[in-house]
Amino acid sequence: MNKTRLNRVGEEIKKELSILLQREMKDPRIGFVTVTDVEVTSDLQLAKVYVSIFGSEEQRETSLAGLQKAKGYLRTEIGRRVKLRHTPELVFKLDQSIDYGNKIDSILRQLSTSEGNGTS
Repeated sequence: MNKTRLNRVGEEIKKELSILLQREMKDPRIGFVTVTDVEVTSDLQLAKVYVSIFGSEEQRETSLAGLQKAKGYLRTEIGRRVKLRHTPELVFKLDQSIDYGNKIDSILRQLSTSEGNGTS
């Protein structure tokens, strides 16, 4: 399938999922969840949804479990909102890139403060 169309479908699913998670979800397990990316397979059978979850490791696991439980509802709503012949199966994955970026940032800050103090 055309790469441009796959990207458009992925972005549309991302937008609708973000709206659903912010406004429609009533599950208390699902905390502060941000959809960072959606990758759709070329046959539109599977959509990998990368989410960033704010909180401790335990809160992340709980939120991810809540998302897994709500997968059917979310897929049904995506099917209603995004006009596709087949709605892709949703697979939620934790996006570690923000945590990785924060770790790199803190290391760089430590390096810059140690250089500012004259210690090497």
